Amino acid sequence: MELTVELATGRLADAAVLVTPAVGRRHPVASCAGGAVEHGSVRLDPASVPGLAEALRGFPPVPSRWIDPAALPGWAVPDGFAGPVGSVVVTPLPGHGVPAGALILLRRSGHAAFDASEEVFARVFAARAGAALSAARLYREQSGITATLMAELLPPSLRQVHGVEFAGGYRTSMDAERVGGDFYDVHPGAGPDDETLAVLGDVCGKGLEAAVLTGKIRSTLHALLPLADDHAYLLRLLNDALLSSGHTRFATLVLASARRRDDLTRLRLTSAGHPLPLIVRQDGTVEEAATSGTLVGALPEVRSRTAEVDLGPGETCLLFTDGVTEARGGPLGDVMFGDDRLRAALAECAGLPAEAVVERIQMLAAAWIGDNRHDDIAVMAITTPRTAHLATVDGHTPGRYTA
Repeated sequence: MELTVELATGRLADAAVLVTPAVGRRHPVASCAGGAVEHGSVRLDPASVPGLAEALRGFPPVPSRWIDPAALPGWAVPDGFAGPVGSVVVTPLPGHGVPAGALILLRRSGHAAFDASEEVFARVFAARAGAALSAARLYREQSGITATLMAELLPPSLRQVHGVEFAGGYRTSMDAERVGGDFYDVHPGAGPDDETLAVLGDVCGKGLEAAVLTGKIRSTLHALLPLADDHAYLLRLLNDALLSSGHTRFATLVLASARRRDDLTRLRLTSAGHPLPLIVRQDGTVEEAATSGTLVGALPEVRSRTAEVDLGPGETCLLFTDGVTEARGGPLGDVMFGDDRLRAALAECAGLPAEAVVERIQMLAAAWIGDNRHDDIAVMAITTPRTAHLATVDGHTPGRYTA
């Protein structure tokens, strides 16, 4: 809008006013009389300017000689316009499917009136300006829709829940993309005595198509939260939902139900075809959770085995996707990061907070990859903090864990 009235004022008229379709009961207006462009929102009657109502509906303009300049309402004459109006042109701004608005061009009484050729030129200018405005509006609408949908697909920010630290990190396979096939979520329990469900998974594929399926998996799991006490049953229901959706992609994931008990965090871990969670103890020992299972979304039946693990203060359970262990780097860029390097890196993280563990693993993986191509990478750390304690208000009512 701003550029349109500036160009029109400099080359076609002494002043220009651009009116766009009403938003509610008011019309956005931009005007220029040779100085700064002014923006506003005006409650106006299009019939007050001959040809304006028709122009806003996309009809051809009325001849300039039909418009009485002295009858223009005040909003149609920009502030700073010197002298009485001598000639007026009102022309539509055609858009893509719907009109983009109307352009009002003004000349002072001391200047020559618009002739027929200038009115034709104004229509050509308005047609191109309308196409640009319409494209910009369409892009803005699509951008808003994309941003809204993207917010639902992006991994959430994690925090401490009922005395258990959760931290996550995510990197897509292409730096220009924001979403991909890896995902994680944390669903807090209703209270300190309830389990918090953490999920980390990997959908077959990359980019937006894989991200759409991650969104479906995340929403399905959210709906199945009341059944999270039974990981095997939850996975069977998720598998049935994916098979009935018509998707040809499958997914692997790991479920982790966490509950704080005094100084310990009790975890129930279930893998569905996913890399097994790793546990780093206070002394730097790294263990593999004894869980197993089949992937979801591919076979009519899924099998799984749940492992129970206790985390003491400063101990961490690491969930990760194969984008970490299969990341290729090294001198020639063809050596995988591998399980051994991941275990060694995790051993160095003994006693660190969950966020520091995630940052350390991400940093080492990124340094190993360098500029090489890589898969989506997702990491989640579940940690029993060293300093957390249960606080109560009066010694009788249930308290909450604070750091």
